[in-house]
Amino acid sequence: MDIEFHNTEQLPEVAHQLLNTFSDERFFAFFGKMGVGKTTLIKELCAELGVEDNVCSPTFAIINEYSDRDDEPVYHFDFYRMKSLAEAYDIGYEEYFYSGNYCFTEWTEKIEELLPEHYVRIDITESNGIRHLSANIIEND
Repeated sequence: MDIEFHNTEQLPEVAHQLLNTFSDERFFAFFGKMGVGKTTLIKELCAELGVEDNVCSPTFAIINEYSDRDDEPVYHFDFYRMKSLAEAYDIGYEEYFYSGNYCFTEWTEKIEELLPEHYVRIDITESNGIRHLSANIIEND
């Protein structure tokens, strides 16, 4: 799936398309430079899921937990400040990653070797104010 978007007003539709295209998926790994819009898109994905909590980047906490419209947990990770994989083990990442609940990860490249065998990889790039999103299912053996 490839999408171009020019402004934040388009993000609700982008989130809707992502969740519909990957309706059976629960793990979404985001890749992209700082400021490209990873957190902003995750806010829209959470809104599409019915999250009413204040969705913000868990930069210092590493993980935020929200509740969706069915009162199911939605996990939002930001691994930017993580210095070693030991920190992911310390928070019990496996319990979250394999919970069957929605997981959205930012700065995923820091924990890439811990990713599940099956997930949606979302790459966001920006050029001249236009964002390009590419989303694909990854199958690791």
